[in-house]
Amino acid sequence: MTDLTDQVAIVTGASRGIGRAIALLLALQGARVVAVARAAAELDELTLKTQGLAIPADVSDEDDAQRIVDETLARFGRLDILICNAGVGSFNLLENFEAAEWDRIFDVNVKGTFLLCKAAVPHLKAQGSGHIIGIASDVSRRTFEHGTIYGASKYAQDALLGSLRKEVRPYGVKVSTIYPGLVDTYFNDSKPGSPEAERTHLRPSDVAQAVRYVLEAPAHVVVDELMIHPLSQEW
Repeated sequence: MTDLTDQVAIVTGASRGIGRAIALLLALQGARVVAVARAAAELDELTLKTQGLAIPADVSDEDDAQRIVDETLARFGRLDILICNAGVGSFNLLENFEAAEWDRIFDVNVKGTFLLCKAAVPHLKAQGSGHIIGIASDVSRRTFEHGTIYGASKYAQDALLGSLRKEVRPYGVKVSTIYPGLVDTYFNDSKPGSPEAERTHLRPSDVAQAVRYVLEAPAHVVVDELMIHPLSQEW
């Protein structure tokens, strides 16, 4: 089993929800966590808990993406884990969407993953090790009404990660994709913690435990893909 002690991990979308749960769990396992999100105040509070590094940034901005990796390397001297978790979504009939909403969702979900990987991969290849994990969605593998833009973005993110997996495997770098079903978070302006959601949804900590499972696989093992659902959700 891979030991996460002193592993340097960038976690995007870390200010709340799944990203926060991942950052806290990795810190508990001894990792040095670089927490990334737009919300600087929430990141500062998280950093006090993880004793890591907070970087307020927009993952869809190329300069910010490069700065995240550069600041991580300047602080810790290496990068071992990249968790591409930042994501947004909205749901409507296709004809009711504005083009700007397409841009917003694809910029974060797809472009953000692309830019962070682009900045990180040269360093991971050079050191001959590392692990990239994309937090996708079960809608990377299915479609649903009102999910035209969000679903399309998650299909695109999944394809990006799948192709990257083939590119970096010869260099000893792992790429894994996790596909959660319904999760009780702030996603799409939801308010977590309702009795109904607690009964029918995954918790952010469930996804964090899936990340831990993937990361702790032995060095010769890569978990390419992992899908998790609440028992109440029919696939």
